[in-house]
Amino acid sequence: MKKNQNQIDQLGQQLDHSDKIEEKVLVGKQKGMLVLTAYFVFLVIAVLAFIWGVNHHVSFVIALAAIYIAFAWILLFGLKVLKPQEALALTLFGHYYGTLKGAGFYYVNPFAQAFNPAAQTKLGQSGDVSEQASGTSQDKEAISFNLNRQDKKISMKVMTLNNSKQKINDYLGNPVEIGVAVIWKVNDTAKAVFNVDNFKEYLSLQTDTALRNIIRQYPYDVNPRVPIDTSGDGEPDDGSLRGSSEIVAQRIKNEIQERVEFAGLEILEARITHLSYAPEIAAAMLQRQQASALIDARAMIVDGAVGMVDMALAKLEEESVVELDEERKAAMVSNLLVVLCGNNDVSPIVNSGSLY
Repeated sequence: MKKNQNQIDQLGQQLDHSDKIEEKVLVGKQKGMLVLTAYFVFLVIAVLAFIWGVNHHVSFVIALAAIYIAFAWILLFGLKVLKPQEALALTLFGHYYGTLKGAGFYYVNPFAQAFNPAAQTKLGQSGDVSEQASGTSQDKEAISFNLNRQDKKISMKVMTLNNSKQKINDYLGNPVEIGVAVIWKVNDTAKAVFNVDNFKEYLSLQTDTALRNIIRQYPYDVNPRVPIDTSGDGEPDDGSLRGSSEIVAQRIKNEIQERVEFAGLEILEARITHLSYAPEIAAAMLQRQQASALIDARAMIVDGAVGMVDMALAKLEEESVVELDEERKAAMVSNLLVVLCGNNDVSPIVNSGSLY
């Protein structure tokens, strides 16, 4: 039984090893100009040899020259031109052949084909913007033709993914609208094109999933009446989407990176670009924020007024300006608090008689 289990484990390891694809960068292939020059030189020689063979009735020379003229153009399929920050993943008869990286004029096996299932995928991101839809019918046909003949090159540039805003419930169940911008690039071309069906759509989906997973762990704003542990240390803290945006963005970045590592993508940065309550509760939440701000302002006014009244009474007693009993002190305190805490300007009243 144990022997069978070991055999099963070894078979599983072999399958995992066989399915694992490592990026193989092809070096020493920048011979495109040499091959192209040699092709035309031999083409001229073949034409001249064909003419000479016809004139001298040398069938062997005629056959060789004709074969070269008829089939040598197949070699031109192996010529590849790459601009800076571009790559090309190649397959040969269904197997991974290698990856060309960097600017240059390359020559590879003419039967090797470029493979990039995400070549025509258009996302809302820099460097991958769809063409304008406006224009004449001829312009639209030209755009469609260009899209259909788009090459299979993989951009190694740093790009920005701007997914559409999502409506997500925060920790307290309040619906919020949030959008993020993800700075990313392709780090491993073999994983990007072979481990997933479409690495651009995969990144977009994993970004939405990671965003939803992180946002539901935070409240929109700090609520002192409902202490929440957002750091995972077992103690309530002041973490919130509005007040801890840098921490939330870093957690979103790490979450996305863990999810897209399998696809050979590298997440450089993630930033929250939009954050607000959902429209259906925005008005109610605005009233709550206004009420909270009003209470805080009133509390500050009362604290200041009490301090000022205390200072006034102490100053009057220190300077012996007037002798006040407890009843008169209470009346003075009441008047001063009304004056200091009121919203309207004070209208003084001059008493020309006695105090009673």
